[in-house]
Amino acid sequence: MLTNVYKITFSFLLLIFSLTSQANEVEITNVVAHQGSDKTWTFAVTLKHGDTGWDHYANEWQVIAPDNKILATRTLYHPHVEEQPFTRNTSGVKIPASMETVRIIAKDTVHGLAKTAMQINLKTKELTPVKLELKKK
Repeated sequence: MLTNVYKITFSFLLLIFSLTSQANEVEITNVVAHQGSDKTWTFAVTLKHGDTGWDHYANEWQVIAPDNKILATRTLYHPHVEEQPFTRNTSGVKIPASMETVRIIAKDTVHGLAKTAMQINLKTKELTPVKLELKKK
């Protein structure tokens, strides 16, 4: 009987651990893109993440072209424990006029790159979540 209690407890703890590690990935909740008169773009990206402090926080997002070229990187230098979700901008992003969509990807200091990116259509401003196929090292 005691062995069953240990098995149930271990299973429960394993379940809790797997759920919390999935829940702690950074999530992109909104993207606003605006093209300026100089033809460069400004992106305002809203992230939601369970920042716990310096050991675990959302630390970066990037603007990615359809061919996976990095167009811009926004580094986040500190945790946002008390400010969730939060929005940060980057401007001066050069995007060819022929490019209709870009993806925003985000990462945190523990999980790395999130499994879901946000694609934005630069003409219609429509947002579409996109599952990333991450290559294992």
